[in-house]
Amino acid sequence: MTFEAGVQILLKVSPIKGVMRFGKKDKHSPYYIGSFKILDCVGPVAYRLALPPSSGVHPIFHVSMLEKYHGDGDYIIKWDSVLLDKELQYEKVPVVILDRDVRKLRTKEINMVKVQWKHHSVKKATLETEKDI
Repeated sequence: MTFEAGVQILLKVSPIKGVMRFGKKDKHSPYYIGSFKILDCVGPVAYRLALPPSSGVHPIFHVSMLEKYHGDGDYIIKWDSVLLDKELQYEKVPVVILDRDVRKLRTKEINMVKVQWKHHSVKKATLETEKDI
């Protein structure tokens, strides 16, 4: 994938669980923040982005960290609302439990909760086991 200078793109970031560990892969990964303008091509697979000066992140990224910007979508996280570390990761924090359900298996019942996460809409809520929350 190649990009032209001046094109708007999205930057891939990774959510981390912090204190909570659910023991399974997140359904909604990866997430993107942006949009950012490409300043120039540094190498065959590296691009310099116009990041805010307060970001504290190095402005050169590999092409695998970039995604074409389409202008719409709930998959975009606003740059100002998330605190990123040097590895472009942020802590994923539950905000509210929206619903409860009991899943019945052959020999046991599992209590499930629908959780809305910080910086994400209600549409992005996920089902988690109650003991993990």
